[in-house]
Amino acid sequence: MATLTHHHEPAAVEQLVHSPKAQRTFMTLIGAGVLILIIGIIAALMHWGEHHEVATQVHAAHDADAHEGHSVLVRRIIVSLWHSNVFFIGVSVVGTVFMAIQYVAYAGWSVVVKRINEALSAWLIPGGVLLVVLFVIGRHDIFHWTHDGIMTKGSANYDKIVAGKSGFLTFGFYLVRMISYLVIWAVFSWRLRQLSLAEDLNGGTSYFHSSITTAALFLVLFAVTSSMSAWDWVMSVDVHWFSTMFGWYVFASWWVSGIAATTLIAIFLKQAGYLRFMNANHFHDLGKLMFGFSIFWTYVWFAQFMLIWYANLPEEAVYFNQRLGGFEGRYTWMFYANLVVNFAFPFLALMTRDAKRQMIIMKIVCIAILVGHWSDFYLMIMPGTMKGDNGFLIEIGIALIFLGAFLILVTRRLAEASLVPVNHPFVEESVHHTT
Repeated sequence: MATLTHHHEPAAVEQLVHSPKAQRTFMTLIGAGVLILIIGIIAALMHWGEHHEVATQVHAAHDADAHEGHSVLVRRIIVSLWHSNVFFIGVSVVGTVFMAIQYVAYAGWSVVVKRINEALSAWLIPGGVLLVVLFVIGRHDIFHWTHDGIMTKGSANYDKIVAGKSGFLTFGFYLVRMISYLVIWAVFSWRLRQLSLAEDLNGGTSYFHSSITTAALFLVLFAVTSSMSAWDWVMSVDVHWFSTMFGWYVFASWWVSGIAATTLIAIFLKQAGYLRFMNANHFHDLGKLMFGFSIFWTYVWFAQFMLIWYANLPEEAVYFNQRLGGFEGRYTWMFYANLVVNFAFPFLALMTRDAKRQMIIMKIVCIAILVGHWSDFYLMIMPGTMKGDNGFLIEIGIALIFLGAFLILVTRRLAEASLVPVNHPFVEESVHHTT
């Protein structure tokens, strides 16, 4: 986005104009993702080929192993798509959540980044459609509770614990819940966007007051749907395990990632010559939010971990046993790296006032937070789905494809209207914001 050309408009209006170089950058991200994905698939197939040669010389056993290798590869691709999509949907909806909070708080400082918040939600509809499709065609690869006979007494696959959750975890009810969350988020994002665009055209305060009412209703609904989506999309992967703090944990990860995405896009736009009214004071406030909510995420992480560790009950501790030493320690290093990247680094890097006002430091921290919380979702989803068959090339490739597509949609929406909502009642307060 740093390569976007600058187009001057009269008064306070700033219009983003796509440059071919920016589009090439996004397409390069997608291309790099496809290349890494292909390399990852080849590497996985070669690994299974070597495994077959060592394991057996018997033709029938070889065929069985080859089939298993193929199914693991397909499952890994489906799980990786689910993982990255859940992460990007979270970042997308947080744009609307952030904007809604600013409305109900009558906050003025954030008006200059409001259009970035609006643009983030561009992923909600395509991401939502993909999520529904993935669940319908790939649910058996992601969720153990969808397997045939698992809730049927007398079946060879019968699981008493899973059967006890049969009232909640059914295909139809799950699908209705998923679509409900996504529709609520998309409709309210669209409504706030339309009110904002109408305000640009017509001025007045009526759109502002309508936005406050809309935002308040959305926040009430989001408080419920965000936790429920975390239970459905992430926690039900480990169907035997549950945590009453998990909804907060997933929200904290989404929330700090969304603030980091907002800040990073603002930095790239600023460096490209846009957002001329955005100053060090705005970055300082965004930096404070990232600093504070990195600590909040760590607080929720520690509260969940400490209580489970202290109780030491097998049905609870299994979740952390898998991530700390299970599967030959495949996730152990990432478990600790997660804390370093998502807590220690932002905490130390953003501790001083000056650090929050330096775009280069803020850019590095934003990227670290986004990579770190993508990895956080990796840790939430992979051990419960892939067990010890996890990897990184396929996952990184898919994440880059998502990133390129996400940026194309976000920049397209940014270009649809002025980067500064010129008729917002608090725009002058935002322009002259000081801390």
